[in-house]
Amino acid sequence: MQPEPTRLRSNMGRSTATSITVQGVDLCSEVMGTLNLGDFAFLEIQGRVPTQQESVMFNAMLATLVEHGMTPMVMAARLTYLGAPESLQAAVAAGLCGVGSTFAGTAEGAARMLYDAVSSTDSERDVSALAREIVVRHREARTTVPGIGHPIHKPLDPRTTRLFELARQQGLHGRYVALMQEVSLEAERVFGKPGQLPVNATGALGALCCELGVPWRLCRGLAVIGRSIGIVGHLAEELRNPIARTLWERTEEETASMQHPLGDTP
Repeated sequence: MQPEPTRLRSNMGRSTATSITVQGVDLCSEVMGTLNLGDFAFLEIQGRVPTQQESVMFNAMLATLVEHGMTPMVMAARLTYLGAPESLQAAVAAGLCGVGSTFAGTAEGAARMLYDAVSSTDSERDVSALAREIVVRHREARTTVPGIGHPIHKPLDPRTTRLFELARQQGLHGRYVALMQEVSLEAERVFGKPGQLPVNATGALGALCCELGVPWRLCRGLAVIGRSIGIVGHLAEELRNPIARTLWERTEEETASMQHPLGDTP
C-alpha cells in the first residue's frame, strides 16, 4: 500500500463565503482600517502583528528605499510603459528587475554577513573584533563589503542616521546595528578611506532586519515593497508629465552622434 502523500499546508490565508482570514487575523474587522500597510506587510512576513516599537521601525524601513530620483530602475519602468501603456504591471516588473547587488538589493548581503558573524561566535565577543574579521575576510577575497559606501551620501547617509536614531528610540539598536557600524569604521581604516565608506541605507536595513529577526533571504523583499510604490509613483508622474519618449529620443540622438564611418578617427 502506498503511503498517503503529505498534505499541502499554508497559514497565509483562507476564505469562506463571508470572511477572509490572513495569518489568523480577520481581514475586514482586524486589518482594514486598523493596520497600516507596513503593519500588514510585517504580519505577512513574520506571521504576527508587530508591537508598537516594531511598527514604527518597520514602516520607516519600508519608506527608506521608495524614492531616490531618476534611477536606472525607474527609467526602465518609464520606457517599458512608453512601449506598453496597456500593461502598467509589466512596467513595474521591469523596474523591479533592477533591484540587485548594485542598486537597492544589498540589504540581503549585509544581513547575511551580520547573521553569520554573530551566530558563529560567542554572543559576548567584542563587535570590534568581529568587524576586523569581516573586513579582513572581504579584503583577502577582494570582494566588496556589503552595506557600506555610497556614491553620493558621504560621510554619512542621512537615511541611515535617521533609521539608527529611530532604532535607539524604539529599543531596537542592538548588537547587529553596533556591528554594522563597526564594520564601516574598520573598512574606512583598513582601506584608508576615512569618511568615505559610511553605512548606507541598505546596510542599515540589513542590520535592522537582523534586529527584527527577519531572515536574510527576505531582506531584499523590503526593497521590492518600497520600490514598487516608488515605481508606481514615477508612472503616475509619467502620465502627468511624460519624459520617457524624450529620454529615448535623446539617447538615440546622442549615441548615434558618436558613431563614425569605418576608418575615421574619433
